[in-house]
Parts: sequence; structure tokens; C-alpha cells
Amino acid sequence: MEIVFEKPKALEDVTFHYCPGCTHGIIHRLIAEVIDELDIQEKTIGVAPVGCSVLAYDYFDVDMQQAAHGRAPAVATGIKRVNPKNIVFAYQGDGDLASIGMAEVVHAAARGEKITIIFVNNAIYGMTGGQMAPTTLVGQVTNTSPSGRDVAHSGYPIRVSEMLGSLVGPGNSMKRVSVHDPKHIRQAKKAIKEAFVNQIEGKGFSLVEILSTCPTNWGKTPVEALKWLEEKMLPYYPLGDYSPKEGV
Repeated sequence: MEIVFEKPKALEDVTFHYCPGCTHGIIHRLIAEVIDELDIQEKTIGVAPVGCSVLAYDYFDVDMQQAAHGRAPAVATGIKRVNPKNIVFAYQGDGDLASIGMAEVVHAAARGEKITIIFVNNAIYGMTGGQMAPTTLVGQVTNTSPSGRDVAHSGYPIRVSEMLGSLVGPGNSMKRVSVHDPKHIRQAKKAIKEAFVNQIEGKGFSLVEILSTCPTNWGKTPVEALKWLEEKMLPYYPLGDYSPKEGV
């Protein structure tokens, strides 16, 4: 009998710890499928963040390194420079990357480091209990913005892909995708694969921003969360290619 669907080899046979409806699991699988398809499992090194995906080292069957909060791009840079033949990726949430780790990702992109960043944006701090994040939408209610994000107090949400796309870097690639339905999941996998291929071909820095859900901290059911992402996040975070134009 022909096998049409199975667990990726690059994914460990363990149960994820994520909340019901969380799309981290989908994203993990997409990364593992890409690693399998590119046949790079034996030379891939992942860097785990601090946040909901802090246990990513338990889920990917590749060499993994834990980084301090926000420092994954710096750690990935060091690993890649010492082992230039390896394929190095970091997996980060919005609190990890866009708050405490903003300097690391900005300068890694500015230098055109040949690493791949998977950036999961769910517009809230997940692991620590639902506080407002740099990506929290205007008016969005969180534990630290019970009346909704106030622009006068907290400013506007940061659009990471657009910001990094303004940094000139030959071979750099910035794309924003989503995993709220099957069509967009397929598009997300394509973007992840392109980011890894970018590194394999020795080009510059690659970041894939993936819009994700957090039903628990959003106070919604999994189905409601997917709808909220589509209706509220997509208008402010348009999907697309934000790669910098060389020579600009």
C-alpha cells in the first residue's frame, strides 16, 4: 500500500505540550517536512528560544541549541560562522524576537548572516500568561492592556518583516505567511522551504514571519481564534514578500 501521509523523519515521535488549537505544532511539522524534502537532517542545527516553543529541542530530530531569551539570532550566527557547511535555523516567538531580542535580529539581518529565522507572530506573550507584546494589535485586550492596546501609551504594533525588509542586504529574504487555513499552510511551507534553500545556496539572511493563533490567551476557541487571525491580524500584517531590493 502506498503511503501518502506520515510523520516527518525530522520530527521526534513525542506529544507536543502546546495548548489545544495552538498552531506551533503545524509550524513544527512544516519545518520538519522541509528538512526531510531537502535531505538536510544530518547537517541541520536548530536554536530554541525562550517562550511557548522553549522545548523545541524535544521535538526536532536534529542537533539543537538552547538560547537565552531573545538571543537566538546571535547564537545562530555563532554556530553558522563556526560551522559554515551546516544549515542553521532559529525558531522564535514575537516576545522573544520583537521585544528583548530585537537588536539581535536587526543586526543579524543588517549583516546578512546566512541563517534562517522562523518568526511566529501570535500578537501576545503566550508562555508567561498573555501580556501585551510588541506585535499586539491596537485595541487588543491582554492581561497588561485590559482596556485594549492604547497607541498614546504603547505606540503601534511593530511590523517586523517590513522593518527588516528596509535593511539592504544582498540575498536577504523576508516573507510573511499564515497558517489559519489549508491554503495558507501550503503557502507557509513554500516560504519556509525557500528560506532554507536560500541558506543552502549561500545567500543572505532569511526570515519567515508566520501569523499564528493563541486561543488560550486570546480567550477564544480554536475555531474562533483562526477567524480572529483572518479578520484582525491580516489587515494589519499583510501577507507577502518584503525582501529588500538590492542596490536600494
